[in-house]
Amino acid sequence: MRLLITGGAGFIGSNLADKALDAGWKVAVLDDLSSGRRENVPAAAEFFQVDIQDSGGVEKAFANFKPTAVSHQAAQASVAISVREPQKDASINIIGSINVMQACVNHKVGHLVFASTGGAIYGEVPDGTRASVATVPMPLSPYACSKFATEKYLDCFRHEHSLNYTVLRYANVYGPRQDPHGEAGVVAIFCNRLLANQPVSIFARQTVGDPGCVRDYVFIDDVVEANMAALQGQIPDRVLNVGTGHETNTLQLAEHLGKTLSSKSEVRHGDRRAGDVERSVLDADRLAELLGSPVSVADGLKITAEWFRQRVAGT
Repeated sequence: MRLLITGGAGFIGSNLADKALDAGWKVAVLDDLSSGRRENVPAAAEFFQVDIQDSGGVEKAFANFKPTAVSHQAAQASVAISVREPQKDASINIIGSINVMQACVNHKVGHLVFASTGGAIYGEVPDGTRASVATVPMPLSPYACSKFATEKYLDCFRHEHSLNYTVLRYANVYGPRQDPHGEAGVVAIFCNRLLANQPVSIFARQTVGDPGCVRDYVFIDDVVEANMAALQGQIPDRVLNVGTGHETNTLQLAEHLGKTLSSKSEVRHGDRRAGDVERSVLDADRLAELLGSPVSVADGLKITAEWFRQRVAGT
């Protein structure tokens, strides 16, 4: 396996790079370092500092490395930024993704795995229900729209060019090495602020003072495992939800992390944020059927909190 990971200097991509190298694969990382970090790239991986919006640069990287498979993690991943700058979001997430798809076709890549969003693509998920892959997407932010559009482009490329692909619709991914930006950046933000005993904010689901938005938080190890399985042809589904199927509101998250980190931080309540979905919980039964039960939120948050504690302590 010769795996090229776009966005491989980021949170998810770099964890995947580590796992793929451990499996004995050849790995290359393509990243413009706009949000990823060079130190996240494993020493054993080849590195191409390229923006996916640069079609020529993407082509050169593919020609140089000759990947047999691609994991497309690179993205503008902030809902808030997509609301403020929808053109930027579309340029990176749609045009950039088309450049990656075209390079896959031009260089006869055997399999493309695309990191989509289950946390945003379904829109509002009513209380007491979970969104399955059969749920009609109702994207409510430019970010969700660009991810859904890319899924549709993948369908076109499969029809026109026989591009083999798998779409993984992530819930809110968290874990060690996470950056404070992106869909589940709240975990990293809370850990950093709680360790410094600084106030943490609960942005309203509907009204100021409520417990905040409801999310399905999935641990990084489960996301990496899903990517590895998809790349090895072990996931027959064209589209798969990657989550836990369990809901956690923002206040519960803050209280759990605060207790784990023995923090004295004040919990404050803020207004609802533009673009935020109130409730997003995925039906992840198929993932559990294929790969086993996911890491529980309690266990995942404990591991994540300890990683941030050690980083702050400089160990």
